[in-house]
Amino acid sequence: MKRMAMVWLGIALLATWLAGIGPATSAPAGALSAADLRIALNNLLTEHVALAASATRGALSGQSARFQAAAAALDANSNDLIKAVGMVYGADAERAFGPLWKKHIGMVVDYTTGLATGDAAKRDKAVADLTAYSREFGAFINAATKSLPTEAVQQLVLEHILTLKAVIDAQKANVPGREFAAVRRAYGHMPMLAEPLADAIARQFPQRFAGSATGAAADLRATLNTLLGEHVYLAARATGAALDGNTTAFRAAAAALDANSNDLIKAVGMVYGADAERAFGPLWKKHIGMVVDYTTGLATGDAAKRDKAVADLTAYSREFGAFINAATKSLPTEAVQQLVLEHILTLKAVIDAQKAGNQSAVYTGLRRALGHMPMIADPLAEAIVKQFPDRFR
Repeated sequence: MKRMAMVWLGIALLATWLAGIGPATSAPAGALSAADLRIALNNLLTEHVALAASATRGALSGQSARFQAAAAALDANSNDLIKAVGMVYGADAERAFGPLWKKHIGMVVDYTTGLATGDAAKRDKAVADLTAYSREFGAFINAATKSLPTEAVQQLVLEHILTLKAVIDAQKANVPGREFAAVRRAYGHMPMLAEPLADAIARQFPQRFAGSATGAAADLRATLNTLLGEHVYLAARATGAALDGNTTAFRAAAAALDANSNDLIKAVGMVYGADAERAFGPLWKKHIGMVVDYTTGLATGDAAKRDKAVADLTAYSREFGAFINAATKSLPTEAVQQLVLEHILTLKAVIDAQKAGNQSAVYTGLRRALGHMPMIADPLAEAIVKQFPDRFR
């Protein structure tokens, strides 16, 4: 698990899993799973939305350093996704996919620029270009993966474009409540693209990808990965707004973070029942309050408050580990504690960089924090599936 965590921090997890298994070779049966493929695509695509929304926010608010750092992180995310495609389909496909994927990012930049400058012609052309792009992308995927119809992929990509456009429109209108509601919709849509793509690839290369990319077990894993990744992103947006002194944006981000928490709490309740849900809710939200305390202490120069929050969060990691162990005996308290502590430390690094005004470190840290969450989601999902085999097949 420690090795996997380090690999994720270096390059995209999918590219790592497929390294050395190029298109002309095959993996031993059971070496990889179709669900692994789905989760890797899921996490790269949701991260794409998070970083794109951060970049457009930076651009529309005139914060050039923030825009440039988010755009650089978005480009790194794109490169990881491009490498992943190359690992599946080979160097020629990678060379073709790279410019195609980045093309739509350029169009989003054009739309944002047109919106920012009041250039209606530029804005409308970008919308038309993005609509046409969805067809082009659908055709590319259909050519590579025949079982995915062009029209189906086109509709999924168009929905991605429209949900991201809604985020940008809300940012331009400077309505944070609408922005964060749109961010959650855009983020939540990307698993709908990852699932059929992973399923089609797994069916195309059954010798490489064992099992199924769909079904209850894979759905559980995808749900936990998506919600935990979104938790990190929304927490970082909330702390960033707080440290900027933007109370309206902080409240909107905090409300979205609370909605994310409620979704995660409900997911736990669906597995373990109402009593566990009632116990888990206050426990999960407890660490968010501690993060707020740390941010407040940092913002106000209150070293005692800041240090107490760090001590509280460290103690919390063991409390959380004990809760998970009580619910799922196959996960040792100490292992969960270490994973939660790493989550706390990676998020703390983002907050520290925000306070220092080091935007490059903010987005490097954010990618690291996002990349760590599968280390919690995956073993938790695996333990749940083993505990309830009749419910998760």
